[in-house]
Amino acid sequence: MEDTYIIGIDLGGTNIKAGLFNEQFAAVEELTILTEAQEGPAHVLERIRLAVAQLCERGGIGERQITCMGMGIPGLLDPEEGLSVFSPNFPGWEEVHVVNELKPYYDFDIYIDNDVRVNLYGEWQQGAGRGYRNLLLLTLGTGLGSGIVHDGKVLYGTTFSAGEIGHMNMFRQGRPCRCGSSGCLGRYVSAVGMVNTFKEKLQEGRTSVIGNWTEHDPERITAKMISEAYDLGDLLAVEVMHETGELLGFGLANVINLLNPELIIIGGGMSAAGDRLLRRVRETADAHALKLSSSHCRIVQAELGSRAGTLGAAVYAHQRKHRGRDS
Repeated sequence: MEDTYIIGIDLGGTNIKAGLFNEQFAAVEELTILTEAQEGPAHVLERIRLAVAQLCERGGIGERQITCMGMGIPGLLDPEEGLSVFSPNFPGWEEVHVVNELKPYYDFDIYIDNDVRVNLYGEWQQGAGRGYRNLLLLTLGTGLGSGIVHDGKVLYGTTFSAGEIGHMNMFRQGRPCRCGSSGCLGRYVSAVGMVNTFKEKLQEGRTSVIGNWTEHDPERITAKMISEAYDLGDLLAVEVMHETGELLGFGLANVINLLNPELIIIGGGMSAAGDRLLRRVRETADAHALKLSSSHCRIVQAELGSRAGTLGAAVYAHQRKHRGRDS
């Protein structure tokens, strides 16, 4: 009997990450190709097919050995219908029925979900969340995404939009957000948000070693630079990192009070800041959440890194195929 495999796809605005996994979710082959999103939805779907073909070729397997494929897609979608309603990083990407478009090319089952939720499936089943039944994953990158597991089930909500913690209002009149509101947590607690906080303080006349690194061009400042300046004891970098951590801590205090989780996992590129950020997050959440709830909740760094999306998509597809979405 031939071995069988699962494919996980993490669809990003710049890159498509693809992974071929065995039934124990060990990686057999992984690759990254350009998305070329500017060419439109049909072209992006062709790029996904190319990634699948390359995975099979490099892995030395036939497509008949694939049992299912999971895909993480940014934006609004209906995972039951296999429909991607809107994705902000893809020009012309509206009402794209991803599953129906790909079905004619494959004999295996295809499932889609939000990119943050597939990261959640990965960390929950194969990473920092193993063994927990009440947890959250926050992904801190360009924005702030999140997914929730409650009593052993992933929460989806009425419109599959549960867990939008990044749009929790933190300031009545704060930075405008693309959601139409203002003062949203994600506008401050994200790589872009932290850099904007840093820029605002520079405009007030503050100084930093980062100014020398960027030749005083604020558009060249990155979140990684702020971490590096923090390690050098740069006062402005330390202040901004602590402010960002404190604000996230207040947000998570609300989350802890509302959902009473055992674990909060911090992932995404910005999580590389580690304890520079998380120390203040933990202190603030502990000080402001309900004591009983906070004493039973740990805040930890994600384990899977950039592989969470592809691995999580494979885990999600396997669960959908064998036990249904809410298993």
